Amino acid sequence: MSKKKIGLIGAGSISDLHLQAYQGNEHAELYAICDLNQQRAEDKAKQYNIPNVYTDYHDLLANPEVEAVSICTWNNSHAEISIAALRAGKHVLVEKPLCRSVEEANAIQDAVRETGKLLQVGFVRRYDANAQLVKNFIEKDELGEIYYAKASCIRRLGNPGGWFADVERSGGGPLIDLGVHVIDLCWYMMGRPKPVSVSGNTYHKLGNRANVKNLSFYQAADYDPSTNGVEDMANALIRFENGASLMVDVSFTLHAKSDELAIRLYGDKGGVEIEPELTMITEKYDTILNVAPQTDSKSINVPEAFCNEVNHFLDCLQSGETPISPVEDGLQIMKILCGIYESANKGQEVQL
Repeated sequence: MSKKKIGLIGAGSISDLHLQAYQGNEHAELYAICDLNQQRAEDKAKQYNIPNVYTDYHDLLANPEVEAVSICTWNNSHAEISIAALRAGKHVLVEKPLCRSVEEANAIQDAVRETGKLLQVGFVRRYDANAQLVKNFIEKDELGEIYYAKASCIRRLGNPGGWFADVERSGGGPLIDLGVHVIDLCWYMMGRPKPVSVSGNTYHKLGNRANVKNLSFYQAADYDPSTNGVEDMANALIRFENGASLMVDVSFTLHAKSDELAIRLYGDKGGVEIEPELTMITEKYDTILNVAPQTDSKSINVPEAFCNEVNHFLDCLQSGETPISPVEDGLQIMKILCGIYESANKGQEVQL
């Protein structure tokens, strides 16, 4: 397997997880990095021994040695850069969400089909070892027909501010930042049924709560306490063509006792809790059993999941196989996310 020369576009905080994963793969060579902030790009290049540094992604894409790119930029540039990279002959791993709108997602899908290049969407939770374990059990019919799923990703104080809080750059708040993860994982586990309708709500009640003292939280590099244009929280009911349904609620800020991450799926033969701790529920000899699979991590191991994601990307580049998170799935998730925002704006259920 030949080494692939990799370019990374966007040297913000999420880039380290990509860079570490590529650095740990013997079939990848970190060859170029780009960021609008030249100092940040140079610092990352020094840290990871990357020979070529750019501040304009067009210049990186014009380098014929670069074979594939990871896109770790603001959401509003995902579509533009992905399409440009594909047309420049590069394969693409693009961070979630795929983009900000269904129109952008369709344009990216068209570019993938036009160029024949590979694009993998960074739905990193699919690549977690526990997620793949559960997927294997589901495919072997251990849970039967999964007809209901429920997911929560609640932060009581966790609006990162900066570009995350700027709707023009992010496309939205906790729904598009956090909800995308839990919605996608549930949908993937359910067998990717066709979504037919959504009923959603978004709330702008608490703001970014920059006044809160004595409790720290993650802040984006460009955090500005005076700026916030995204929702505090969102909830939704998603219906699928096969009759299954998914309930989800997510927040950046909420008057909750504690943060909460919960992902649960229910089938007619059994159920599973992927978060907060991997547990399978089944019935044997008229007795309900809670089964705890023996794994290295009870919850997602984030660095390992990113390594698995990057390894899969590189494997697909070598084999030509379609990744398990292709552009088509990115488009379907954008339809769901945008449908929830539309439903919330209209105050009624929306057909997809």
